[in-house]
Amino acid sequence: MSHHHEHVYQIIVQQFSQNLHSLTTLLNKATAHAETLKYDPNKFLDMKLAPDMFTFIKQVQMTTDTAKGAVARLSGKENPVYPDDEKTFPELIARVQKTIHFLESFKKDDFNAYESKTVSFPWYPGKHLEGKTYLHSFVIPNFYFHLTTAYNLLRNAGVAIGKSDFLGNVDWKND
Repeated sequence: MSHHHEHVYQIIVQQFSQNLHSLTTLLNKATAHAETLKYDPNKFLDMKLAPDMFTFIKQVQMTTDTAKGAVARLSGKENPVYPDDEKTFPELIARVQKTIHFLESFKKDDFNAYESKTVSFPWYPGKHLEGKTYLHSFVIPNFYFHLTTAYNLLRNAGVAIGKSDFLGNVDWKND
């Protein structure tokens, strides 16, 4: 009996949930920062690192899409469609919370046959990924790419956040 499905669960349910809680912290700190400066936090939403990159709001949407897509596709369950209509920080925070609740509805056994899942995307017709390749080559780097980009946009805008905010609750043990 393979225990790989437990490993997958740890990554895409437990770890991604922790990271999404961290993202909520980042969004709350950005809101507080803007309020302190008497600044509209929604000015942050259209920030980009480069002209051809997605905006901050899209980076947050892509982070949640990657997480919910991973648990849905690797378990064979329905992937909820979010309309991508968020225009404010409270709406983005609600999206992140909704994603965390979705992830936390899964159990280890939901991923028993993840390796044999076939994953395809409408923007890449005629191509697919095997479950294991999708997890390691697409999901993990993609999730952290968009999360890190969102973090860096806020950091670059002067929001007082640091590595510990990004990492969130690490379960340190006493020696």
